[in-house]
Amino acid sequence: MSIEVWAPNADRVRLRRPGRDDLAMTAGDGGWWSADVDLADGDEYGFVLGDGDDLRPDPRSRRQPRGVHDASAWFDASSFAWTDAGWTGRQLAGGLIYEMHIGTFTPEGTLDAAIGRLDHLVDIGVTHVELLPVNSFNGTHNWGYDGVLWSAVQETYGGPAAYQRFVDAAHAAGLAVIQDVVYNHLGPSGNYLPEFGPYLRTGSRNTWGDSLNLDERAVRDVVLDNALMWLGDFHVDGLRLDAVHALHESGSSPVHILQEIAEGADALSAHVGRPLSLIAESDLNDPVMFLPRESGGYGLAAQWSDDWHHAVHVALTGETVGYYEDFADPQALPKVWSRGFYHDGTYSSFRERDHGRPFPEHADSWHLVTYAQTHDQVGNRAAGDRLSAMLSPDRLAIAAVLTLTAPGTPMLFMGEEWGASTPWQFFTSHPEPELAEATAKGRVAEFVKMGWDESIVPHPNDPETFSRSKLDWDERADGHHARLLDLYRRLARLRRERPELTDPRTGGHDARVIADGTGRRYELHRAGARVLVNLSPEPWEVPGGDVWLATRDPESAGSRLVLAPESAVVVGPSR
Repeated sequence: MSIEVWAPNADRVRLRRPGRDDLAMTAGDGGWWSADVDLADGDEYGFVLGDGDDLRPDPRSRRQPRGVHDASAWFDASSFAWTDAGWTGRQLAGGLIYEMHIGTFTPEGTLDAAIGRLDHLVDIGVTHVELLPVNSFNGTHNWGYDGVLWSAVQETYGGPAAYQRFVDAAHAAGLAVIQDVVYNHLGPSGNYLPEFGPYLRTGSRNTWGDSLNLDERAVRDVVLDNALMWLGDFHVDGLRLDAVHALHESGSSPVHILQEIAEGADALSAHVGRPLSLIAESDLNDPVMFLPRESGGYGLAAQWSDDWHHAVHVALTGETVGYYEDFADPQALPKVWSRGFYHDGTYSSFRERDHGRPFPEHADSWHLVTYAQTHDQVGNRAAGDRLSAMLSPDRLAIAAVLTLTAPGTPMLFMGEEWGASTPWQFFTSHPEPELAEATAKGRVAEFVKMGWDESIVPHPNDPETFSRSKLDWDERADGHHARLLDLYRRLARLRRERPELTDPRTGGHDARVIADGTGRRYELHRAGARVLVNLSPEPWEVPGGDVWLATRDPESAGSRLVLAPESAVVVGPSR
């Protein structure tokens, strides 16, 4: 076999294996180096660059048994005995996504332990499980966005073999798997790519670090190969592409990197005969993400909609600081319900400029992934507090109704379905004390600037910050947690049973708000269905209909219904 590495910065590259002499690699075209070598599954190796003696892991390593600073291990993905030959996949339209962080989903924090909880996801009607990044980072626990080796599954999660077992088990349970991938930056510890070559853009940084040098063909190919690795070798059903607005390439690129990824995924989908869905996390409010390539778009399946989150969050909590300010508009929730984006060319006070483009009238609403909570919106609060720390059980129930009747593709953040009382905080495990302190100080400074009390900001590197963020599975059987969990089950079942609640045609998504001194009331339409939300302390009398679901039973008044305060009802034609 031949092993290759792109290292144009090096004038000499050697392949190092334990207990053997270094093997000189042969220089090829375009900065590529290669060597013929026999590597069996588990064999360790690495590269030595130039005249130095320090071993560096393979930039395309599939496994790092002792962490990101040590040798790579060869991983033979073909040795796994898959049992999902009959798996035909799941389309995203009509689906229900569940966002999961492996390290905090179970007490053990491993992929194998998560397999034992897949029945819970099936029970509540989930169709797609979306994993936060699992690629290798320095330390034992992390959100995953500090990864430095895109193709190696974090060893503390169980490594690549455990990942294959997880995907295989998910398919056996009828669940599609979406993997969150980060191509916009690399973590602060263990990033040796600049020693190999110009993987990063000189003088170009985004919020998290140096941007990738996407003007370099070899770097683009590494990204494309990684995307197809997850979809091919690991049988994953889709990718969530992190912060694509931070992907920088010059205008000379004939095809945007997102379009290249989509073209590769579509070709593989045609070959394997199942849907492969790409979802962008985009701050741009630009339908170019999901419009078909024939219409000038990139051809992804969907994008996250923070506008939806912000409108729902403000309506339920009343918070209006920072980027929530614009969403204090009483028309914010009706607008995102009926027209997709709130900022569709309107002025954004947070950005201090006009922002976004209109959601196309002909586009299906499922192209927007909508949610009331995510890892970002919970974990990037000063104390990592969930909606359950801010809202009454009645308002948590309303959040559930809005999430699962929304025109988009709904997504839950793990534990949301029972109103988990555990926070989900920003945690790290940097072994380097100076990096740990710099991260903590930067975190505090960021929140102080936004007006938060610095005393409530936990230290990211404190092991208790990580421990506090693990779900408490025992509480889901208790009191209001159990009642909320049952509501999520019933709402997911209602979505499956009533086509009005998965109809993606935007023509039937009308909405209005009644705002007065007592609070807001919303009338939200999905084709022939009405979602009525009473956020006031007073009863609300509305035209009647067949009650499909209610968070609190309404009273009948002849041909009309009287909604209780702080309640929601889904009404439609007789079933």
